[in-house]
Amino acid sequence: MRNAGQINDMKRVIISVTSDLDTDQRVHKVALSLHKQGFKVTLFGRKTSQSKQLEARPYKTKRTKLLFERGFFFYANYNIRLFFYLITHRASIFLANDLDTLPANYWAAKFTKTRLIFDSHEYFTGVPELLSRQRVRNIWKALERYIFPKLKTIYTVNNSIAAIYENEYHKKVHVVRNMPFAVQPAYPVGDDVFGILPAAHSESAVVLNLIYEALKTEKRKIIIYQGAINKDRGLEEMMEAMQWVEGAVLLMIGSGDLYKKFKTQLKKLPHSDKIIMVGSVPMQYLPAFTRLASLGISFEKPTNINYQFASPNKVVDYIHAHVPVLATRLVEIEKIVTHYQVGDFIESHNPTHIVLKIKGLLEDEKQRERWKINCKKAAQVLTWENEEKVLLELFK
Repeated sequence: MRNAGQINDMKRVIISVTSDLDTDQRVHKVALSLHKQGFKVTLFGRKTSQSKQLEARPYKTKRTKLLFERGFFFYANYNIRLFFYLITHRASIFLANDLDTLPANYWAAKFTKTRLIFDSHEYFTGVPELLSRQRVRNIWKALERYIFPKLKTIYTVNNSIAAIYENEYHKKVHVVRNMPFAVQPAYPVGDDVFGILPAAHSESAVVLNLIYEALKTEKRKIIIYQGAINKDRGLEEMMEAMQWVEGAVLLMIGSGDLYKKFKTQLKKLPHSDKIIMVGSVPMQYLPAFTRLASLGISFEKPTNINYQFASPNKVVDYIHAHVPVLATRLVEIEKIVTHYQVGDFIESHNPTHIVLKIKGLLEDEKQRERWKINCKKAAQVLTWENEEKVLLELFK
């Protein structure tokens, strides 16, 4: 007979991710869904010098400080820490998010005879950051080729990426799209925009509240970009285009490899008053900012296979906030925007073209109102509650 500890371990899952936990919506939703089904969930991530205090969550979180914050030594340090954490904490399932957490999970699962599930948020070896670093890409690809064929349960964010993996490795890859909740969970609970949270009176939360209040009174229309401030996202062109856009301000929410560079450049621009860079915003605060916008942009360039088939979270976040979308014609984005009729597309990243598109959309109030109505309808279908049905079947 099993003892009580063994029975409890049958419903215990450790989820690992290399990102900070305060902005990673996908792993948070997965953790909530599993928690709701009775799993004892631990979410393992990293803590940096820029990490914000986490809000109260109904599952356990563990953030580890590392000696390095990027590059080979970061990934090596992270995977060693994660490996020893996994083998010293009993669980029935390890859930690895993306290739950069997979080595530790794979070897720990073999060592402890624990079931391993893999969630690929993107086609990792196709990210733009690896295209110019062939040696590094080859190392990641070798790890993928060694481990991926041995995995039994795999899921990813869309049909396009699933098809790539299936063609390459002849393995079944399920699809769990990254959709927002139709109804936000009851935790954390608050009686104002930002809620009453353990971190609500921290300095960062107070600053965010001040920015939000200022944006609420902004008379210009708000064009929002939310997501990683990285290469090939069309942000350079958008920042340049803003000098010719009147009656609007560009709100950029997020951090990434180019954040500091853009922040420095912004100070030198003659139209810097038209661009606001906020940095990372914790996921529980983000929808309040999104709802202030008149237009949401997603300008990823098809310069690599990962972006060609990307499903940016921001596109569906805009839809749930009833904000029309202006995007590039990438496969998965075009499917949603065209099917639900919630926005339009740019045909090039030329700043002049972007200006003409934005001016036309901001001036056409009737068209934007039609798109808003369609956003409301689409938001009832594109929900995490629908996607989690697939997820929970995989965890049975």
